[in-house]
Amino acid sequence: MNTALSAPAAAIFPESGLPVRKSVRRLRWFIAAFEHQVDEIAAETGNAYEINRNRLAATFVEWLRAFEAQKPSADTDRLPYVGFAAGLMLRTLVRQKPLTATAMPSACDRSNPAYYWPEGYVYVAFCLNVRALVLEQDFHEKQALVPALSEARTWWSFRENVAEDANLAIAFLDLFAGEEPNWTMPDKFQPGAVRALASRFYRQVEKGPKGLS
Repeated sequence: MNTALSAPAAAIFPESGLPVRKSVRRLRWFIAAFEHQVDEIAAETGNAYEINRNRLAATFVEWLRAFEAQKPSADTDRLPYVGFAAGLMLRTLVRQKPLTATAMPSACDRSNPAYYWPEGYVYVAFCLNVRALVLEQDFHEKQALVPALSEARTWWSFRENVAEDANLAIAFLDLFAGEEPNWTMPDKFQPGAVRALASRFYRQVEKGPKGLS
């Protein structure tokens, strides 16, 4: 069940008249977009959710600070930073926990990610959809869905690992988006040569998180 991820992101999010890369840095749009995503998944899954808007506002503030702190100046780094920024967003959602699933269908399949971790499923869908729309608008690139999005084992590993280290949410979003995750220093933006250099020093421990290695 990935229709909330395969549907065009533009159909999910509110129109602002601005590119999403700018809209997402505005609190009003961020909250409205997240609410739209929750409504979309609630309709798709039959789950019921409650949003803590104070925590959602705190999520936005924490994410924007993290976004600005590592925002690159080089144009060549803009594309890889899209995925990293989306990962930062997922990390912050996992930390702040602005969403609570209050009910699920009685006969639902708990091995389905949407029911195994209903809040995490919304967080991933939201971040991937924001990522997809920025890539499409700014770089004319399409985001591909990967099998890991539907794999119960991967979602078990995702939930268990980010509970211990929220930074790993950044790497898991790369995994879900079909990119090469950085399991060793996921919270550090490492474009180009810097990433390649880091991988030489950390190759011996880069075996993936618990449940995936």
